[in-house]
Amino acid sequence: MSPDQHFLSQADLAARAGLGLPADPAVAIVGATGAVGVELIRCLEERGFPLSGLRLLASPRSAGKAMAFRERTLTVEALGDDSFAGVDLALFSAGSGVSKRFGPAAVAAGAVVVDNSSAFRMDADVPLVVPEVNAGAIAGHRGIIANPNCVAIIAAVPLAPLHRANPIRRVVAATYQAASGAGAAAMEELRASTAAYLEGRDHANTVLAHPYAFNLFSHDTAVDPATGANGEETKVMQELRKIMGAPDLRIAVTCVRVPVLRAHTIALTVEFERPTGPDEVRGLLAAADGIRIVDDVARNHFPMPREASGQGDVLAGRIRPDPSDPTGRSVMLMVAGDQLLKGAALNAVQIAERLLP
Repeated sequence: MSPDQHFLSQADLAARAGLGLPADPAVAIVGATGAVGVELIRCLEERGFPLSGLRLLASPRSAGKAMAFRERTLTVEALGDDSFAGVDLALFSAGSGVSKRFGPAAVAAGAVVVDNSSAFRMDADVPLVVPEVNAGAIAGHRGIIANPNCVAIIAAVPLAPLHRANPIRRVVAATYQAASGAGAAAMEELRASTAAYLEGRDHANTVLAHPYAFNLFSHDTAVDPATGANGEETKVMQELRKIMGAPDLRIAVTCVRVPVLRAHTIALTVEFERPTGPDEVRGLLAAADGIRIVDDVARNHFPMPREASGQGDVLAGRIRPDPSDPTGRSVMLMVAGDQLLKGAALNAVQIAERLLP
């Protein structure tokens, strides 16, 4: 397969000028029965996304399942090579292998693909988009637009407005990542293992590598022996640079899985080009799209996954000087966002909304 086979040719680009969507596109969701797929359906419904039809696609074992959408019942179909006939927009959330195999078929059939997997994120010809940060990159797509890693999205939303006002030179981050990042099966394993722990029963973990109840551990992706970074940490560092258009940005990330059902939290230390302070940072974030300030020092009330879950904003707070930096150029803060929504489904639908006329 040619490396450019999943992209439109120059002739196709000319024939499909604008590469946008019709006013009422026919939509397909690939991976409709997964945790993100369910949220994609909900986002399309709750945001009133205009569409002429919705096709739900999943693996053969899920075919025939009934799912509700706008007071109707839709039947899940088995994903196949002919699934995209007549589809204008294909929202993928079924893993990189599925995206690599079926994404090009969807593009060839005439659809614009918004892909939630890692398959195309670092491809130079594929825009990696967080609409609040780099919506302009959408216009350069050649059939596929990549939805970033959930941590990269949740971090980029607050980092980008700060970077625009005062260039960021270095970011040090520690993540507290919920079960939702590993899918519905991991969320169920957390529920089941917690119940077993409280009842004094043994529970064999089958989804994640370590016991999950009342435990935390380094993110369950392979560690590169040369760099010491695991796969999640590498993704976050690479993707943040691409999203923010800052290829030389110095970033260090430690990714940790914690026993929370959904919504990721990140502790950030940010070093700027010029001296700054908490008030300036708070003001910039308060004025930015997609951010809600949660920064009540008197009540010790700061961003929490419990409050981030089920809504689309990134919560930002615990904004304070970095006492280890005598130059006054560094600020510390915490952010939290729903991994299934802003970290995945909502961001994908927001991309799709930018494609509408």
